[in-house]
Amino acid sequence: MSAPVYRDPVTDGAADPVVIRNVERGEWWMLTTQRRPDDEGPGVAWVHGSAIAVAVSPDGVQWEYRGTLPGLDPADAGPGQHTHWAPEVIRHDDGYHLWLSWIAGVPAEWGGHPRRIEHFTSDDLWNWRHEGRVDVGSDFVIDAAVARTPDGRWRLWGKDEAAGSSTFAAVSDDLVTWTREGIAIGGPPHEGPNVFELGGWQWMLTDEWRGQRVHRSRDGVEWERRGLVLDRPGAHPDDRQVGRHADAVVQGDHAVLFYFTHPGWDGFELADAGADAAADGAAGGAADGAARVAARRTAVHVARLTVVDDELLCDRDVEPLPLAAE
Repeated sequence: MSAPVYRDPVTDGAADPVVIRNVERGEWWMLTTQRRPDDEGPGVAWVHGSAIAVAVSPDGVQWEYRGTLPGLDPADAGPGQHTHWAPEVIRHDDGYHLWLSWIAGVPAEWGGHPRRIEHFTSDDLWNWRHEGRVDVGSDFVIDAAVARTPDGRWRLWGKDEAAGSSTFAAVSDDLVTWTREGIAIGGPPHEGPNVFELGGWQWMLTDEWRGQRVHRSRDGVEWERRGLVLDRPGAHPDDRQVGRHADAVVQGDHAVLFYFTHPGWDGFELADAGADAAADGAAGGAADGAARVAARRTAVHVARLTVVDDELLCDRDVEPLPLAAE
């Protein structure tokens, strides 16, 4: 079986994939968080300090690494290395919009560090102009997802860590000024919302670190909680763990779901995002470093989504699915 569909050839840390058609170049582009599994910094520094990497493909099956996006720090960033996470990108009015989770510096701990969502625009998907911060009344927001809802308005969803790691919603008429509407998806804690339309429903996937929770809606405002997908192991050795932070690309009667896994990790949650304790205990001695890197590495896979009897079904044991030229 041909999996995974992509591994980052530089760091082996491709995470949080989002896929979009580059209309001008006639290519599919995958943007990922470029984690640094072999970084020797303290704590979870390896998850921070990341760039946004680009891979390109003619068909969504064969991917080639292109590099990392320049110019994704806001004007108040200050000198030095900063953290870029979880890109969300759409095309609108002959241009592209990017929402980026941004953290100052390279923290060694998970909590206590403000994080925000920054908005950029581009004509070519490579050169980006900073438009400003998305102000939704919290200094601890990440993982933007943006889609137009049936009422014709734009909505942005994201993880608010200050609200119990729930999903908030904000609404806009111009993709620039956002008004927070409140909590769209409550507990249990989760992250990484992704919203798309398929089979007459609006669907939202959220990452519960034990698979992707499915939510459905008729209006994109009120959501009904359904089951889990990507919670059971796939057939490929690199796809045996739960699927994380996914992005659906709709292709007519189905969607291709891009997601990532930690092939070398044997638990449902990376308690310290490095599996340092588990790796140290399992390996010991000189092998500790190699075990940590193996636990940290990530791989991008694809699954096929369909809607049958108003339920979202997911097949993760599929060959890479071609994406149609749009």
